[in-house]
Amino acid sequence: MATFAKPENALKRAEELINVGQKQAALQALHDLITSKRYRAWQKTLERIMFKYVELCVDMRRGRFAKDGLIQYRIVCQQVNVSSLEEVIKHFLHLSTEKAEQARSQAQALEEALDVDDLEADKRPEDLMLSYVSGEKGKDRSDRELVTPWFKFLWETYRTVLEILRNNSKLEALYAMTAHRAFQFCKQYKRTTEFRRLCEIIRNHLSNLNKYRDQRDRPDLSSPESLQLYLDTRFEQLKVATELELWQEAFRSVEDIHGLMCMVKKTPKPSLMVIYYAKLTEIFWVSDSRLYHAYAWLKLFSLQKSYNKNLTQKDLQLIASSVMLAALSVAPYDLAYGASHLELENEKERNLRMANLIGFSLDPKRESREVLSRSSLLSELVSKGVLSCASQEVKDLYHLLEHEFLPLDLASRVQPLLSKISKLGGKLSSASSVPEVQLLQYVPSLEKLATLRLLQQVSQVYQTMKIDVLSRMIPFFDFSVVEKVSVDAIKSNFIAMKVDHQKGAVLFGSLDLESDRLRDHLTVLAESLNKARALIYPPVKKASKLGETLPGLAEVVSKEHKRLLARKSIIEKRKEEQERQMLEMEREEESKRLKLQKITEEAEQKRLASEYTRREEQRIRREIEERELEEAHALLQEAEKRSKKKGKKPAIEGEKVTKQTLIELALSEQLRERQEMEKKLQKLAKTMDYMERAKREEEAPLIDAAFQQRLVEGRIIHEREQQQEIELSRQRHAGDLQEKNRLARMLESKMIFQNKIVSRRESEFNRLKMEREERISQLLQFRRQEREAKRKMIFYLRSEEERQKKLQEEEAARKQEEAERRKKEEAERQAKLDELAERQRLREMEVEEKARKFRRGGESSGVAQPQEPERWGSRQDDRQAPQSAAGERWRSDDRRSSLSGSSRTSTWSSARRGGSER
Repeated sequence: MATFAKPENALKRAEELINVGQKQAALQALHDLITSKRYRAWQKTLERIMFKYVELCVDMRRGRFAKDGLIQYRIVCQQVNVSSLEEVIKHFLHLSTEKAEQARSQAQALEEALDVDDLEADKRPEDLMLSYVSGEKGKDRSDRELVTPWFKFLWETYRTVLEILRNNSKLEALYAMTAHRAFQFCKQYKRTTEFRRLCEIIRNHLSNLNKYRDQRDRPDLSSPESLQLYLDTRFEQLKVATELELWQEAFRSVEDIHGLMCMVKKTPKPSLMVIYYAKLTEIFWVSDSRLYHAYAWLKLFSLQKSYNKNLTQKDLQLIASSVMLAALSVAPYDLAYGASHLELENEKERNLRMANLIGFSLDPKRESREVLSRSSLLSELVSKGVLSCASQEVKDLYHLLEHEFLPLDLASRVQPLLSKISKLGGKLSSASSVPEVQLLQYVPSLEKLATLRLLQQVSQVYQTMKIDVLSRMIPFFDFSVVEKVSVDAIKSNFIAMKVDHQKGAVLFGSLDLESDRLRDHLTVLAESLNKARALIYPPVKKASKLGETLPGLAEVVSKEHKRLLARKSIIEKRKEEQERQMLEMEREEESKRLKLQKITEEAEQKRLASEYTRREEQRIRREIEERELEEAHALLQEAEKRSKKKGKKPAIEGEKVTKQTLIELALSEQLRERQEMEKKLQKLAKTMDYMERAKREEEAPLIDAAFQQRLVEGRIIHEREQQQEIELSRQRHAGDLQEKNRLARMLESKMIFQNKIVSRRESEFNRLKMEREERISQLLQFRRQEREAKRKMIFYLRSEEERQKKLQEEEAARKQEEAERRKKEEAERQAKLDELAERQRLREMEVEEKARKFRRGGESSGVAQPQEPERWGSRQDDRQAPQSAAGERWRSDDRRSSLSGSSRTSTWSSARRGGSER
């Protein structure tokens, strides 16, 4: 297997192989790239490779390769780019369909070409022999050879795509589209077998979807979009099945739709349910289930009346008539009369199944014949007003067959009504799902019903009637048909009659045979005697002694019952455990088998790959040898032809010829021929030179004579043409003079008219000129005024802007001056404060200096310290000086304004220091 560094290289290699005719090698190269684990990351190049890959698969009809490649590409695109996979699959389907259509067109063209080849000629002998031997016509053979392979490949394509897209939530729309196209393929080409297989495939996909609920990317049927896609697919399947008249598949499709609705427990849209019941009516009619057919019509009528807002009165009347006739067509007797218990149980299950499909819920414990019956259906139709919506003919027919007692002229009164009813029907304009309703199909069943009603009423009046009279009373059928109709009715105990052909009469009433009466005579007698004996001698009830003899029997039975139940549960658990172990063993064996199978498959794939490579190499080598051999044979034949033309024998006769020998022989032969040809050409050139020189010498005087002759003829022709031109000029001049003289008398009138026109035009021009000048002057004046106003406005705006700007500048200057003034005042004030603080500081320093001097003077005088009173007295004296100093200080403070608290703080701190020093 070739490996590529980039996917682009593989694509280029494949294109090169395709160009040289090696499509199989190109397909294998792309297949190896796609299935390789090296390229599992999506990129745009892989999409182009897949396009080329599917094109090769379609051209070579390799469905298996296409499936493998698409599965690998799905793994790559699943979580990254699903749209790329959709594009590839759509391209694959388009190519397959296009190839199938081309093959079909080619087969038709071939058949037409064979048909119009020769209209008078008979068939060729070989065609006749082939048709007799194979039993096929020309079209059958062309279809088998051209169309069938492509149809097989297209069918395989649809199966492959459905298998790849199944049960994937991201690819639901593409899955539905592919299924629809597959249905249309089966419908277009009447492929009934493939349609059955397709239905089974889709059915298996849905069952697997329900089986593996933990699967990744599983579609969610509870989602409205997913459910709608699945329902659309099933309804399309139902339509195609009915159109192909595959009624069994149509019924299975109906069951699929019903199962899908039960699974999600949602009812589809009314438009889809109309299609559902419309197809059910067709299926039940074909299956001869008249009762279910009538119930389906009732459901269809209810849906159309409730949800179809565009339903016209005519269409409603036609549908109601069809419902009533379908109900009347049901046999008036029970076909299951006298059936066995098993048959009755099967019939009950069938009725339950059909009732579920139609949409009626039945109680399984009740008899279905009590719910789904002809009498209950007719009562429901009358109560729901269906009869009132039907046509008058249908109403009259209903009353005649169900309520009137006319034993002699019932058929004669029913026959004209049936004739009118058979003409009713047609296409419905407002019910698209029910395109056409034909009441003619109910006429045979209604004729049978009328016959049975007549026989029933006649049997109540007469005991015997002639066959001829009864035949005249029933104009619908011959008497043989009447006999066949009455057989089932007699069997179902609807009527009691006997036909005596010997007497030519019909006997009505209970006509049991003698053997039938005596058959159960002894049994009835024995039962009667037993009842009489039981009445005369009633049985004596004996007291049970079981309770006396076995008082603990009930408890033992209860314990034994519990023990048996426990034993049963243990056995069941053991069985479950054994089953689980067996299942586990089966799983292990299956996993081992799968592993072994995988290993075997991988080995087989490797062997097949190596075998394929070896075969490809042998095939290419063989093709090269064959091509060289063909070229050698061609060269040999060419050499033989040349030697035969020259009367020579081939130089290598009887020898083993090789390509190299033939090439050398051909080259030498070509060289020799070229030399001979050059010699011939030289000789021919010399001869041609001699001939050309002689020809020119002979033709020179002839050319001069011819030239002189041409000069003379040219001069004569020129003079003649010049004379003719002069004559024509004279004639034209004379004609012009005559025309001038003729028009001269109108010159004066012409000048007057011209002057008048010119003067009028001139005055008009002057007027327009003045108006124009006036408009221009007005426009100039207006523009001048406008310009002046604009100039004034601009001047005003500029002045206002300058004024505002000046005011702003003045305001800014004023604010700046105010700020500077405030700043200057603040500076002056601060300077004054600093000056006052400095004065205060100096004054305090002076006071302190005086206090210190005073203390030093007291100490230097040498006075002894007094006793305690003296000490206190001295302190009082000492306090007087500071007080006087303080008074001095406060007096000085009174002379200045108190401006800050800092000076007070310093004063009090100085006084405090003075006190402490004392």
